[in-house]
Amino acid sequence: MSAASTSADATASEQPLTHRQIVTILIGLMSGMFLAALDQTIVATAIRTIADDLQGLEHQAWATTAYLITATIVTPLYGKLSDIYGRKKFFVTAITIFVLGSILCTFSTSMIELAFFRAVQGLGAGGLFSLALAIVGDIVPPRERAKYQGYFLAVFGTSSVLGPVIGGFLAGADSILGVTGWRWVFLVNVPIGIAALTLVSKTLHLRHTRLDHRIDWSGAALLSVSLVPLLLVSEQGREWGWTSGNAIACYAVGVLAAAAFFWQEARMGEEAILPLAMFKNRTVGVSSLASVLIGIAMFGGLASLPLYLQIVKGATPTEAGLLLLPMTLGIMTGSISSGQVISRTGRYRIFPVVGVGLLMVSLFVFHYIHFDTPLWQTMIVMVFFGLGLGFNFQPLTLAVQNAVPPQQIGVATSTATFTRQIGGTIGTAVFLSILFSLVPEKIASAMKVVVPTPQFQEALRDPANAAFAKEFAQSQSSGGGSAAASSGVLQDSSFLSSLDERLAKPFLMGFSDAMDHVFLVGAAVMVIGFVVMWFLPEVELRKGSAYQERADAEAEAKV
Repeated sequence: MSAASTSADATASEQPLTHRQIVTILIGLMSGMFLAALDQTIVATAIRTIADDLQGLEHQAWATTAYLITATIVTPLYGKLSDIYGRKKFFVTAITIFVLGSILCTFSTSMIELAFFRAVQGLGAGGLFSLALAIVGDIVPPRERAKYQGYFLAVFGTSSVLGPVIGGFLAGADSILGVTGWRWVFLVNVPIGIAALTLVSKTLHLRHTRLDHRIDWSGAALLSVSLVPLLLVSEQGREWGWTSGNAIACYAVGVLAAAAFFWQEARMGEEAILPLAMFKNRTVGVSSLASVLIGIAMFGGLASLPLYLQIVKGATPTEAGLLLLPMTLGIMTGSISSGQVISRTGRYRIFPVVGVGLLMVSLFVFHYIHFDTPLWQTMIVMVFFGLGLGFNFQPLTLAVQNAVPPQQIGVATSTATFTRQIGGTIGTAVFLSILFSLVPEKIASAMKVVVPTPQFQEALRDPANAAFAKEFAQSQSSGGGSAAASSGVLQDSSFLSSLDERLAKPFLMGFSDAMDHVFLVGAAVMVIGFVVMWFLPEVELRKGSAYQERADAEAEAKV
């Protein structure tokens, strides 16, 4: 290459991207994010139907937790590899793996199989969100990022509306083209994924200078070994016993692997998959700890609310998804308003602090929602819960990206996503474990209160309820009425929708009372999060994009 052409390339690279160039790139990014966002809303809406059909409602957490575990583990790996080799090839890889996992999920014959295939999906999902956010961090200056935030909000808003409708329709269909309806929940990702791959290939063109770094494969392996046993015991602890041999073995393996992981990361220094020196930065350290706590509360709440709406309130999957729209409205309102204010003022700290406060209060109020609470009251709380999430999503990621050098944007963004997913994985596993551990006890307590009432006894004598009355009488005579009933509803809760409301009352009370404890634990976690967030510093936002700053540095190095 001639000196003149080299100089021309350097000069061109120093120029910031135009609005049109940024929007063109965003089109490709949004296609990948839409794939993941739509899948989450569709699956969340349909999971109860899927679990009932596969005879494993009590194993529902596995399908979510397995997905989150693999997504969490590979997220920092995507960030590090994309810093070294460039973002596009790994974004394409993430989409491809996600689509392959979706196809495998279609063939599931049990909840355990589904969980395994969802884990494959997670291997792709771990790169979709983190790489898209990293690329935005590359090309858009922090102060201007709010201008483009609306595009991503449009993706999440559209998926939040379409997901419940599509998921409810597919889950409610007995068969479509000879394939069981709920299997299309995963199969629908195939054409969307192909469209995303096409758009990314045509629009995502970024110049990348390879960085010469070693890849911390040992760190990635140790991270996996440390996380999986601890998450496994959080999911299975209620069945094994929290002090059983299996649980103690998981604790030991997880703690030893975690110690080895931190030793490995300290040894690798800047080459580490999660550079420990980065956490010495106060902004990164506080944001990361806060993100873990927010993830616990957020995913715990998001896992419980659809179950409350479907099991306790009797909503169909489609209705449950649409009933969650107030929360989506809160998320979008919080994200847009915080983004606009940050863009004008350059100040971001107030939003995460207020947001965590809203999450704390909302979860505490959810604790007081019972089986007979009017839906409109629940939906008001959802708005404030969503507002709290919206105040945290963009500002925390923005704070972390702004606090690190341009060369670390990928690993910093993946760290922000990683910590939130760690919290989400823990929250989903622990909260659903708490829920399903308490349900039998709470149903038994509700039975003692409701069964003697005239309304319940009258319903038992009703000829229309003869089948249930016979089964109930048999279980009572064997001395295991409440236990048998609660065990049955944990296997398949679909019978509640057609059961006489007088007979269903103790089941609904049991589920609702168990969920109250889940929300109360979430509120307690957010109290800690609120304290942590007060230590988040306010750092002036850079006015140049990481992409431009790297290009300028490269041009100076050539001079």
